[in-house]
Amino acid sequence: MRRLPLLLSTVALCGALAAFGALGRGGPDAHEPSADAARRPGTPSLSDGSLARAIAADQQRLRQLPDDAPGWARLGAEYVEQARLTADPSYYPKAEEALNRSMTLAPQSNADALTGLGALANARHLFGQARDFADQAITASPAHWPAYAVLADARTQLGDDTGATDAVQQLLDRRPGTASFTRAAYDLEQHGRTDDARAALRQALDDAYDPADKAFCQYQIAELDRNSGHTLDALTGYRAALNTDPSYTPALAGQARAEAGLGRTDDAVQDYTAAIARVPLPQYLLELGELHESLGHRTAAQEQYRLLTAEQRLAAANGVVDDLTLGQYQADHGDPAEAVHLLRAEWDRRQNVLVADALAWALHRTGADTEALPLAHQAQAHGWHNALFDYHLGEIERSLGQVVEARNHLDRALTTDPAFSPLHAPLARTDLATLANQP
Repeated sequence: MRRLPLLLSTVALCGALAAFGALGRGGPDAHEPSADAARRPGTPSLSDGSLARAIAADQQRLRQLPDDAPGWARLGAEYVEQARLTADPSYYPKAEEALNRSMTLAPQSNADALTGLGALANARHLFGQARDFADQAITASPAHWPAYAVLADARTQLGDDTGATDAVQQLLDRRPGTASFTRAAYDLEQHGRTDDARAALRQALDDAYDPADKAFCQYQIAELDRNSGHTLDALTGYRAALNTDPSYTPALAGQARAEAGLGRTDDAVQDYTAAIARVPLPQYLLELGELHESLGHRTAAQEQYRLLTAEQRLAAANGVVDDLTLGQYQADHGDPAEAVHLLRAEWDRRQNVLVADALAWALHRTGADTEALPLAHQAQAHGWHNALFDYHLGEIERSLGQVVEARNHLDRALTTDPAFSPLHAPLARTDLATLANQP
């Protein structure tokens, strides 16, 4: 990134962080938590209860002042954030109504409402719409820095690599802080610059003063540790995030992931179950289902998969388009041909590395390895050190008889993160051992 090293050394001179509108972003997880309910830096610094009180206060105010355009924009942003915190997509139509009401009352230069509409579109996985709303907000108010966060998230998910980096840089230039440095860290990680990503997150953590922001940064550092195979360090990081903010559910789910990777499966099942009781994200349901499946708990696994599909139907009924998560599920646990259908549709909407990897794997599962191979290579184009990507590519190469390449990629997957999946990591080790005996 163009000026990131300078900003990393000078950001401590900048002013304090502020609470601002709902600006969710996609994370580095292979199951795509861009629709997750994790609180993101750049969202109101509120717990679930205090956010509910803020919503009630704004509702009361708008009954008295129904022509308050900024108030409707603020309420819409709060609804988007409440949907994230609770994993309840029924807040999305309410957010849309409030934000459109703001636009009707103030159709010119309403950057707050346009940014809110962009954040809502990102949450619904309508990334093209999110990009367009962010562009309109920036045109209306070029100094309105929250719009650059929405734009960075949208461009990242659309696979616009150069555009995403530029939007992150624009955000860094305007507001160095938790929201910008965590997005910079994700951009850096996707380009294989893990050490730089860690430095950005540590800078964000040093600058954060709100417990929720601190917990978010600690969680993201722990995610880097886990994705790099440092599972014990990751567990320590997740626990630190929970100590900072006990209500931070992603850290509880992260703790479960680390425990599963360390073989502490009873603890992992317990923590996953507790996380799902708080926020029933499809990502958590899929991970717990796969953990149960790896342990031979077939009935328990099927129950998690049933709940996952129910959550997906609820999300779709409220305007969320998430063929990626459903396609990933179908590829490994349902109908691979249906997975290909879903993921081709997703690929038509956005050519993101996560979608490239998922579609490649679904094609492999249907036996279409020749078509899958270039997509699997495309998923690796930015240099992201992603164990699951390497595993998928290695298995595709193995099916095509490319022994040396398959051996290299399966070995790299297990070197990067020996516990990258309770289901697939053992298969990778078995297949790698078999390939070791082949010329």
